[in-house]
Amino acid sequence: MQHIILGLVIIGAGAITTIKSEAMLNTFGRIGFFEKYLGTEGGSRLGYKLVGLLAIFIGILITTNMISGFLGWMLGPLIRVSNPR
Repeated sequence: MQHIILGLVIIGAGAITTIKSEAMLNTFGRIGFFEKYLGTEGGSRLGYKLVGLLAIFIGILITTNMISGFLGWMLGPLIRVSNPR
């Protein structure tokens, strides 16, 4: 039950970050990394939206209790290389 509540909170935070990217930009300012790699004038807005979408994705994984399977799939090659049989 706790993973459902935590996932929904993360999904909500990600949705707010994605929807209110202009307010996030006004509150926290421009981020140099986003400006350098994601565009000249809208890089920070796009960066805030990407962070929000990533939070929504992680929140969905936590809500559906699929986070361990996803992390196992994502980090599987690294684990196999670091722990040879």
